Amino acid sequence: MELALVIGVIVIALAFDYTNGFHDAANAIATSVSTRALTPRVALLLAAVMNFIGAHLGTEVAQTVGKGIIDAPDGTSGLLIVGGALIGAIVWNLITWYFGLPSSSSHALIGGLVGSALAASATVHWSGVVEKVVIPMILSPVIGFILGGIIMIILLWLFRKSNPHRTSRGFRYIQPVSAAAIALGHGLQDAQKTMGVIFLALVVGGYASPEGGIPEWVITASATAISLGTYSGGWRIMRTMGRRIIHLDPPSGFAAETAASSVLYTAAIGFGAPISTTHTMTSAIMGVGATRRLSAVRWGIAGNIVTGWVLTIPAAAVVAALGYFLLNLILG
Repeated sequence: MELALVIGVIVIALAFDYTNGFHDAANAIATSVSTRALTPRVALLLAAVMNFIGAHLGTEVAQTVGKGIIDAPDGTSGLLIVGGALIGAIVWNLITWYFGLPSSSSHALIGGLVGSALAASATVHWSGVVEKVVIPMILSPVIGFILGGIIMIILLWLFRKSNPHRTSRGFRYIQPVSAAAIALGHGLQDAQKTMGVIFLALVVGGYASPEGGIPEWVITASATAISLGTYSGGWRIMRTMGRRIIHLDPPSGFAAETAASSVLYTAAIGFGAPISTTHTMTSAIMGVGATRRLSAVRWGIAGNIVTGWVLTIPAAAVVAALGYFLLNLILG
């Protein structure tokens, strides 16, 4: 039974990874597609490849998710907790994808782990949640907003005497580089979260040691699932990020992608913090738009997005708790 549950949880985790890919594909391609620097299919292929590479660049975030959020008991009960968490995260991903809201798959997963653990009366490391999730959740959009604005101001000053049409055309050629950078950061961040959950399932199922490293097959499977999900698209959210917040041109798209990818790398490599690619990229777009004039940003749409951000962790936690109760009723 436990072996079957371990396999089932791994399958569900990879399904979550796939939904994470198509849900967050907009992070990497929205700006490049909306500025016509890349065609949609080329952008998706680039994002999928860079996601796969990024997933192999570290395991710090995976260790945080696998060990720093909850203590799941060994055996069937622990596996049901992880399964409930994944159900909560997947359901919330699908709901926000349907409505075109760029919410955080990362925070959906964290909320799912917390909600499922609370439903099972398991230990939640609240200090880890605050230090590794809540504080970065607040700081990363703020830093993304400010950094996006600063980079845009620098570009405007550097090219203040240049021909606008020629400058825009030049940035259209180099924007694929910044798009690749944000896709690499997405793989570095988001694929690792699935690795952490699979590692947690292996530990509570007795198939891995808590002190051991992440097995290579887990890294490759997670990288493949998120890459396939990314290549399948995510057009609803892409329209929101690429067109509805502000109208992007190649220089502003380059500035937003550069700012967001810088924050992602710093959080993953420097702090092992599972921050949201969605939050960071969206706030960077807002920061770039605000350099034109505050009214250039459609703040009503931005407000709807922020509402989705605030609701993600508690909503995913509630769904995960219900998922745990259902799994426990059937399999417990």
